[in-house]
Amino acid sequence: MKQHFAAFVLLAATITSPAPLSAADWPQWRGPNRNGISPETGLLQAWPKEGPRLLWKVSGIGAGYSTPSVVGDHLYLLANEGLQNEFVAALAVRDGQKAWTSRLGSVGNPKQQPNFPAARSTPTIDGDWIFALGSDGDLVCLRRADGKIRWHKHLRTDFGGQPGAWAYAESPLVDGEAVICSPGGAQATVLALDKRTGEVLWKCALPEADEAAYASAIVVDIGGPRQYVQLLQKGLVGLEARTGKLLWRYGKPVSRYNANIPSPTAAGGCVYVGSAGTGGGAVKLVARDGGIVPQELYFSAKLSTAIGGVVKVGDFLYGTTAQSLQCIEFSTGQVKWEARALGAASLCVAGGWLYLHGENGEVGLVEPAPEGYREHGRFTPPGQPGHANPMEKAWAYPVVAGGRLYLRDHGTLWCYEVAARPEAK
Repeated sequence: MKQHFAAFVLLAATITSPAPLSAADWPQWRGPNRNGISPETGLLQAWPKEGPRLLWKVSGIGAGYSTPSVVGDHLYLLANEGLQNEFVAALAVRDGQKAWTSRLGSVGNPKQQPNFPAARSTPTIDGDWIFALGSDGDLVCLRRADGKIRWHKHLRTDFGGQPGAWAYAESPLVDGEAVICSPGGAQATVLALDKRTGEVLWKCALPEADEAAYASAIVVDIGGPRQYVQLLQKGLVGLEARTGKLLWRYGKPVSRYNANIPSPTAAGGCVYVGSAGTGGGAVKLVARDGGIVPQELYFSAKLSTAIGGVVKVGDFLYGTTAQSLQCIEFSTGQVKWEARALGAASLCVAGGWLYLHGENGEVGLVEPAPEGYREHGRFTPPGQPGHANPMEKAWAYPVVAGGRLYLRDHGTLWCYEVAARPEAK
């Protein structure tokens, strides 16, 4: 199997790859590099009191917490109607109207407690193809033009997958010719499939048989073997990308609520991760005795662990706790400042600015400055949807692509113009 994977890697070098992405594209979970950062420039540096210009708002797109992936003239997301129909939808960037939908399966773990059954994953766009994971474990490759399914796997039945209480939420990682996902369980805790056929390239059956958590894997290169770093229910792990071999494990970031949700953030051979109710911290990946050791830099219950994750700008991390936005020195864990701002929020960076989507539905524009909190705009999108469960919040991450800000809360999607338009003469 390992030889088969190596052959595909060699073959990939001889095949013409898809056209490079535009700077305006946001093709997967947390953007082009899975770090929550867009390379776009020329965006508004302040918003008027009522917020940036609303281009369109659509309702009835389906329930769920999936954020859009935006490529070219369309955006793609997961949603569900009832518990028997979870699907991928393609919507026009121009006006938010549906171009097509393609059913994945049923909603996973519908009797979960607390009860938030819905589509969760963000689809990954790779050239002409879409890779999506339904909450029940339906992993599919679809044609981007029309949603026709190329291949389908089911993580529970095909690989003995064991998700956590809130079903599958991971967004698939496409790396070269491989699709990486985390079924959980003893057979294939983490898995690599050939993106063209769905054929198994390798399986990593971890000794402790972790359940899948709710984070998504990232790629880490530190001069040694290329790694996939993933947060599972029993902690953070690093796997050799070529073989799936376990390289290291860091067991401290385990949520006391079994809610290992934020995806890890990596830079300079260090990885930050947070777990709700436990704390956040960073490890430095150190080569030692022919292997890799995760050397803890810091860990504290006071650091950012909210669902909205963290982003790194310069030498600092920005993320939220349940109450406030923090600026944290990445190398030391020192909190430079803390501000209530929007409270717990999801965030991304575009044009050098922080975009926050608060769990309370508010939206903010903040300058990432270690000297202190500097807000440059705040508004609440009109027509906020109601939530059947009072514990439910606006959990979908903000997306900035093509000079537009996309916000989702369940069945509602808003699109705002955030590109700085030249002054009329």
